[in-house]
Amino acid sequence: MHIVFAASECVPFAKTGGLADVVGALPPELVKLGHEVTVYLPFYAGVRERLEKEAGAARSGERGEGDRGDGEWNWAVRSITVPFEHYNRFVGVVDGGKREGVQFYFLDCPELFDRRELYGPKGGEFPNNWERFGLYCRAVLEATKVLGVPDVFHVHDWQASLIPVYLRTTYAGDPALNKAGTVLTIHNAGYQGWYPPATTQRLLFPWDVFTKDKLEQFDTFNFLKGGIVFSDMLTTVSRKYAEEIQTAEFGEKLDGVLLSRAADLRGILNGVDYSQWDPATDGHLAAHYTPKDLSGKKECRADLLHAFGLDKVPETMPVIGIVSRFATQKGFDLVARIAERISQREVVVVALGTGEPLYERFFREWAFRHPDQVAVQIRYDDALAHKVEAGSDMFLMPSRYEPCGLNQIYSLKYGTVPIVRATGGLDDTIQEWYAEIGDGTGFKFGGMDPEALLGAIDRALEAFQDKKGWTQLMRNGMARHYGWEGPAKEYAEVYAEVARRRS
Repeated sequence: MHIVFAASECVPFAKTGGLADVVGALPPELVKLGHEVTVYLPFYAGVRERLEKEAGAARSGERGEGDRGDGEWNWAVRSITVPFEHYNRFVGVVDGGKREGVQFYFLDCPELFDRRELYGPKGGEFPNNWERFGLYCRAVLEATKVLGVPDVFHVHDWQASLIPVYLRTTYAGDPALNKAGTVLTIHNAGYQGWYPPATTQRLLFPWDVFTKDKLEQFDTFNFLKGGIVFSDMLTTVSRKYAEEIQTAEFGEKLDGVLLSRAADLRGILNGVDYSQWDPATDGHLAAHYTPKDLSGKKECRADLLHAFGLDKVPETMPVIGIVSRFATQKGFDLVARIAERISQREVVVVALGTGEPLYERFFREWAFRHPDQVAVQIRYDDALAHKVEAGSDMFLMPSRYEPCGLNQIYSLKYGTVPIVRATGGLDDTIQEWYAEIGDGTGFKFGGMDPEALLGAIDRALEAFQDKKGWTQLMRNGMARHYGWEGPAKEYAEVYAEVARRRS
């Protein structure tokens, strides 16, 4: 079966979040199952720079693909015309070659995509994102008519959600495309792509799509809602989140339309790339370790504390690590309300991340008040993130909602015990520890009460004092496997069902 992935980001080319990890990791696993997979991405400035570097390496006798040098790209398609209400734009398709068996194409429209930021400057978005991703969706469809129409278009989040809308409206009579199926994966229902009603005519849709049962929502043109309504099947990134987004609390005002599509909605837990996240082989660590030999974790802990300027922490004092976007969604309002009480415990907190100014300031001030117990670095550093995972004893994720979450899965592999709120993928992947039977992988709390969070932290601190039990808890987590092999098979089943319906 031929599957086209349409997404706005993908590692290693462009990333702002977990979407990029999924689009980078899932296609190679599908290729291993015997499927043909093609990925279409916008040709951002960062993508262009990466291909130029690869081309330079190739000219130096090293491995690389993409550019032939001096900006002369491998053009798969020289020009595609994409019409708008009063003008046309023109898109080229750059052949990115095959990587791990996956074919990559990049859609080149410099006036829209040749930007360093994917969606907008920090804290904002480009006002013409409706045009950028409307063009992207239509260009993907036109490109496949030349380069190969798939059995199924697998589209991701709001940026690609107009592909199923175009297929069933504008392209409904196109014999090249009318048998292709569609699957939409919702990575985060909080981002939907809301634009004025006039977007309908600007993107040349018939006005009959701008109704409450289709794309209209509170007098806005809603990209994600359109994808939900017009896709053959829907998936999201954990079983619990699939249930949650059908409720008013987590559905972001799309719970009604999602509930109406419940029979077509599947929750498939994301996997992780263990070739990058494994303490036995991780090149970022001061020492390697395994479930059988955990001695290297002590060296990783000392290295982490040194990196954060906390060199005099006794071994009896556990380290809680945080790697996150600092935002209300991540539950840091709860942490702020109990911060002083956490500091009264025998515990150290190290935090790495950036985000909302309110929480960046909170972490700085918390560290200033308790310099021997709290340290923060307001930045993102991939190598340091690996060190936090390996060197911490516990990892804190008190998210208000978390569609899947990857850091708690990394933590399990690194023997770093997660403390999480029981929501979305956090609830699916972490089992409460029961010391009396030696079962479980972490500590969970429910609700939005900071006292419940503090209770989970206290249970973890108490468990840490039992070294034998704690070692068992670490090994329980390290034994869990959340690779992509299983999820790939589940997605393949979804594709087969969509193809059956369209046959």
